[in-house]
Amino acid sequence: MFYPPIITGYNTSGYPVLMIFISLYCNRNKSTCKETNSRPPNIFNRTPFHDKPQFFTYLACLHTKTAVFYLPLTNQIQFTMKTQILILLFMVSALSSISAQTIDDKAIFEQYKSTICPKQSLNQLIVQTGKFFLEKPYVGSTLEINDSEQLVVNLRELDCTTFLESTFALALTAKSNDFSFENFCQTLTKIRYRNSKIDQYPSRLHYFTDWILDNSKKELIKDVTKKICNDTIRFDVGFMSTHPDKYKALREHPEFVPTIAAQEASINQRIYNYIPKADVAAKANKIKSGDIIAITTSLKGLDISHVGFAVWVGKELHFMHASSTLKKVVISDKTLAEYLNGVKIHTGIIVLRPIGE
Repeated sequence: MFYPPIITGYNTSGYPVLMIFISLYCNRNKSTCKETNSRPPNIFNRTPFHDKPQFFTYLACLHTKTAVFYLPLTNQIQFTMKTQILILLFMVSALSSISAQTIDDKAIFEQYKSTICPKQSLNQLIVQTGKFFLEKPYVGSTLEINDSEQLVVNLRELDCTTFLESTFALALTAKSNDFSFENFCQTLTKIRYRNSKIDQYPSRLHYFTDWILDNSKKELIKDVTKKICNDTIRFDVGFMSTHPDKYKALREHPEFVPTIAAQEASINQRIYNYIPKADVAAKANKIKSGDIIAITTSLKGLDISHVGFAVWVGKELHFMHASSTLKKVVISDKTLAEYLNGVKIHTGIIVLRPIGE
């Protein structure tokens, strides 16, 4: 009996290719393919087709902890045994690249799980988790691989935001009562998306000041900047809505732009405390290892240009981050204050303390 495959993963780019292949094959081999109008099988009961040979309309299941997505063909199709074998071979080839990524990420998670010590403070655990990723390659735009918004897990390649989110989610998962890959995915969703829910592209927390507000409401972090410095800053964001051509999702879905513009308007009404970069060296002793560092910027239309974690190295405060310059995850050779002073567009920092025991 030929049963439908269940694919666990987060990148479904191979499926359209497979459907096109089947469609073309049927058009060229009409004698071996015919449509039927019978109902598709119940995939949960794994009901087999009784008329041999026959192909399943349910091409695959994409399973996550929160949802199951079906990618059906429009009709059931009957094939000769030779055709079934050819399609099966093609499926194995097409899906191998999809499943391999998720398998790799799960393997990295298990490696992390075997090396980490959860019995320490959350800030200490964050530092240990961040160091687990040292030397991992910097790769940008890894969240933009899908046509529709869905959770992307990539522990192999990181940019500054995905490094921060993955590290934070792993540490929270390690501290929880459910140290599993599935719980890690749930935690990552909670951190990355507005109100912890994936609802199309605008639900992702694109501007980091929105990320701060949302995760503060979830009581995952606390903005401790005001306790360190009384200086304030107001942002004038608008880059995304005024440059939709720079974003794949906004190019393909211009209807999302008004929602993004409304989010920007909300950000522009808020006032934040920050530490000007000239004062960071003097205030460093009030920052802890494992604190989240959000670097404010002078770039027009943006709020935060870079993120990472504070790390004390001996008696000096350094910066652990995914560096686009060095193309990998590093702990800065320079102190945090020296690093900030070396980049003209960096204006200061916001300090966020993870909440947890």
